[in-house]
Amino acid sequence: MAGVTRAGEPALMILSPAEKAPVTRTSSPRRRKRREIAVLLAVLLLAVLLSGIAPKDRLTWLMEEAPVFIGVPILIATWRRFPLTLLAYRLIFIHALLLTVGAHYTFSEVPLGVWLRDVLGLARNNYDRVVHFVGGVAPAVLGREILRRKTPLRPGGWLFFLVALGCLGGSAFYELLEWWAAAITGAQASAFLATQGDLWDTQWDMLLGLVGAVAGQLVFSRLHERELAVLPSDPMRSHSAGWPP
Repeated sequence: MAGVTRAGEPALMILSPAEKAPVTRTSSPRRRKRREIAVLLAVLLLAVLLSGIAPKDRLTWLMEEAPVFIGVPILIATWRRFPLTLLAYRLIFIHALLLTVGAHYTFSEVPLGVWLRDVLGLARNNYDRVVHFVGGVAPAVLGREILRRKTPLRPGGWLFFLVALGCLGGSAFYELLEWWAAAITGAQASAFLATQGDLWDTQWDMLLGLVGAVAGQLVFSRLHERELAVLPSDPMRSHSAGWPP
């Protein structure tokens, strides 16, 4: 508010706390987001380091951690010019952490999965099933975000279908990588494959990736749109209302 002064003297402007508050409200969520992402990254790096200490099988550890070793540097390198939503970072963190735990023990011998197998009388350790399901959810949100921000696609049937199809293709490609790894390393890749005697393990993995992609979009689409709305505007997203009709 302006103070009362004598004629000809400039008034001193004093902003009340209420008038200063919008600046704090605008910057605070961004600081919280950066802080949370830094914490997630630190926790993941610590988990990878601990996972690498005397793993069950060193070759399996390297192959299971490969997506983390490739993906995390890419996310760090693109942080400034293409920051993702907090939802996407959180889901990627969960998937990477599950991979890291499985890499240490091998998926078929993760203690929690073994315990559930024995308690519930299951035929196998289903930890890998959980990882493949989450491996559909996280890439679905990531793929959805890229398509929403870099193409004219808007929320709807086409976006949903293309994301689900892309995740199914990604799951199928990962199964090909497992096959190639087994062909190159021979018996050493048995822990990496983690079929546990299931003849339909490959089909189950792809199906669960697809189910995860569908479920992830159904559950998170509205939240994802709200988070996308507060990101810096992308040229393609600003014109997305026109296509597809």
